[in-house]
Amino acid sequence: MWRIAKTLDDEEICEMCLALYVEDPSPVMISQCQIRDTLEILRAEPTRGRAIVLEVEGAIGGYALLISFWSNELGGEVIVIDELYVRPSFRRQGHARELLTSLCRANSLWPERAVALELEVTQQNRRAAALYEKVGFQLAKNARLRLFVLD
Repeated sequence: MWRIAKTLDDEEICEMCLALYVEDPSPVMISQCQIRDTLEILRAEPTRGRAIVLEVEGAIGGYALLISFWSNELGGEVIVIDELYVRPSFRRQGHARELLTSLCRANSLWPERAVALELEVTQQNRRAAALYEKVGFQLAKNARLRLFVLD
């Protein structure tokens, strides 16, 4: 079952987040400090987003970072699934699909029904891309561009 993360989950979220970046490297390095800052901000300012965890029989099997923004074009709130990770021993059991489909309707993970979900997937991560397509995700019309302004 997916639920809102608690402070007691932070250590496991950090561990899984670092594992995500080992499995699917990013051009930007990530640190435990940065992860903890993200979790702290999301708890202090829940309108920015939420950290959630997958709990199965008392074990934490995954996490996701959900970030929101209001879209004028779509006329409502968009949930960006910034990160989604399920530990290998919990994969292929429908947990990620359950999360994605639950976010498409009213649920306890998000206060309002979103008008759209967005996420990114690397080209190498074909299994995840196949899942997202099965759930109904499509390539967006507009290309996404990024300008790094980090020090």
